[in-house]
Amino acid sequence: MHARFLAAVAVAAQCLAMASTGLAQTPPSAAELAGYSGLHAAAARGDVPAIDALLARGADANARDGHGRTPLHVAAHMSQAGVARALVKGGADPRALEHQRYDIVTIAAVKDDVPMLKLALELGGDPKAITSPYDGTALIAAAHLGHDEVVRTLIAAGAPLDHVNNLGWTAVIESIVLGDGGRRHVACLKALLDAGANPNLAYRQGQTPLALARSRGYAQMVSALQAAGGR
Repeated sequence: MHARFLAAVAVAAQCLAMASTGLAQTPPSAAELAGYSGLHAAAARGDVPAIDALLARGADANARDGHGRTPLHVAAHMSQAGVARALVKGGADPRALEHQRYDIVTIAAVKDDVPMLKLALELGGDPKAITSPYDGTALIAAAHLGHDEVVRTLIAAGAPLDHVNNLGWTAVIESIVLGDGGRRHVACLKALLDAGANPNLAYRQGQTPLALARSRGYAQMVSALQAAGGR
């Protein structure tokens, strides 16, 4: 039974990795960038004067492209900090979700773009927002990807440590199940545990983070979980 369960978890992780290709946040393609006009085009190229001029003429700061991206989403994807500031000053919603339910905080978190993440939070982005097709958070996405400085930044901003997504996984569990056991994923796990994340909040089938780390042979994660009271 134990072996069958571990195999099922491995399959679920593999399926999520495959699904991520279709469901993960989608940055503008080269064709979309070439076809943009107005605020979306100015955001993509980082043209703050054009942003200011367009807004002054009444352009909609929250206009949407074919994927539901606002100019601010485009600015986040393209790491255009000055444009992001100008757009929010002109009325752009820093908490808007695009069609796949990503906001600028999660976009920056997935990109491992710490400066843009900090700016997104400064501009009013919500570190507690439920985002993505997985009903997750930016913190879960960052832990999944091993973006340790992003994880620390989100923790400091008050991101929920123990949110459970629709796969039944927390940030702690994703750092293990979808991680590689390497330095950055271990750092994510330690940051979560040091901040007070529950080391015993189990996967919906009953396996604890400690059991999951042991099953993968992730010795450093096992040690960290045991030190935090994992069972």
